[in-house]
Amino acid sequence: MHNLIAAFYEAEKVTAALCHGTCALLFVKLVDGKPLIEGKTMTGFANVEEDFADQYVGQKLMPFRIEDEAKKLGANFITGGLFKAFATRDGRLITGQQQYSGKATALEVIQALGV
Repeated sequence: MHNLIAAFYEAEKVTAALCHGTCALLFVKLVDGKPLIEGKTMTGFANVEEDFADQYVGQKLMPFRIEDEAKKLGANFITGGLFKAFATRDGRLITGQQQYSGKATALEVIQALGV
């Protein structure tokens, strides 16, 4: 899957991910060996949302935090607030924060496609 995402992005296609799906981007390396998200502005399920979910169920749910890992890889990870609809576009990379961000993400994709 990571190779397919890299090939899709490098073919200059609009590439989008939403919520926890953005964690797939953490493992995508481009032909030059660099992470796809290095130097890119992106979002995904944020640390504040992971904290909320962990507190709600009373235990740690995810083995890692997308926000932390993205920052380690050199991404500019931004958020729109706790469970707020939010999406961002950096060139042809589009990411949405969480489940309430589907419409915002879709609108960014439509705009990027020029439809």
